[in-house]
Amino acid sequence: MKSTDRGRPIIKTSAGSLLLGKMPKGCQLCVRGAKLVLFITGVCKKGCFYCPISEKRRGVDVVYANERPAGGSREVAEEAKLMDALGTGVTGGDPLMRFERTVKYIRFLKKKFGRKHHIHMYCCTPLSMEKLRELKRAGLDEIRFHIWSAESVRLAMEVGIRAGLELPAIPGGEKRLVSVLKELNNVPGAFANLNELEFSETNLNEFKKREFRIKSETSMAVKGSEELATKIIRWAALNTSLDVHYCPSALKDSVQLRNRLKRRAVNVAKPYEQITEDGLLFKGVIVGLRREELAPTRRRLILRYGISSELVGLDKEKTRLELPWRLAEKLAKAEPALKFALVEEYPTCDRLETTVIPLSAKSRQR
Repeated sequence: MKSTDRGRPIIKTSAGSLLLGKMPKGCQLCVRGAKLVLFITGVCKKGCFYCPISEKRRGVDVVYANERPAGGSREVAEEAKLMDALGTGVTGGDPLMRFERTVKYIRFLKKKFGRKHHIHMYCCTPLSMEKLRELKRAGLDEIRFHIWSAESVRLAMEVGIRAGLELPAIPGGEKRLVSVLKELNNVPGAFANLNELEFSETNLNEFKKREFRIKSETSMAVKGSEELATKIIRWAALNTSLDVHYCPSALKDSVQLRNRLKRRAVNVAKPYEQITEDGLLFKGVIVGLRREELAPTRRRLILRYGISSELVGLDKEKTRLELPWRLAEKLAKAEPALKFALVEEYPTCDRLETTVIPLSAKSRQR
């Protein structure tokens, strides 16, 4: 769908975002869920009041590959393979606070997956030409500066790194955004990404101080943020030659995350796990057994009911047996001494459970 306003056309993408001009490649792959999220460090010296990073990661010098803690390159490579990553988004905190680590991982990923593996990076501090050249040599393709100046973008473009500004649409911040986009418009080939502001557990108090409100009962986005972003992108269509992309908060959860989960689920799903439309794994489980009872119970069920061994898994970490959800419903009626449930969980390293439905005695008797 295209805007009919004067100026260049504004397109509403299939992902629900607004686009003026061409979408940066990093965003294209991100929307597809095809980018590994490499969290370099939680350390950052800026202290932006709207920062949404969780307490678990904020200020902590730790590396994550998607949801997986990464002690080194091996874990990063494994996670990239499990989701068939076509690229990597390097983020934090501020990755520049651990510059050598950032360079090391960029160089490793390019060597491991080839030149076509697209790498973009977010950073919160300006960069010298020397460091930009080092990032370019390591293989960085694209960089987004979370700063209110276009100078670093100009320098990055000079060394051959596609660059732009990534900024939040803060209600009441129209003049500041217009000013910096005017400056950015003087950098040929630059782009701007506008992000919808969103409540989190770590910025809640700061947002309350500023009397921000949630957008709706079904969204944690800040009321007025989307309206400002829409106004700015319309202004840019009339007054600049910039590529501008507005990314609503819903895109990150309902599109980008879901697509990334689907890519990983295809590679990690066990024969007894069903992949849902949202990329989660759905299955049946048998709980309440002692660790030493797991293997004998599994053998007994396989032999008694003629079940293929690959359809009954043994999960020592969660102390349970796992099986297809339909089989769990059937066995729940035939095995009243065992406790069955249906489980939906993320296909991620942490295997976060989103739904647990006990199969009650009443349901077993149906």
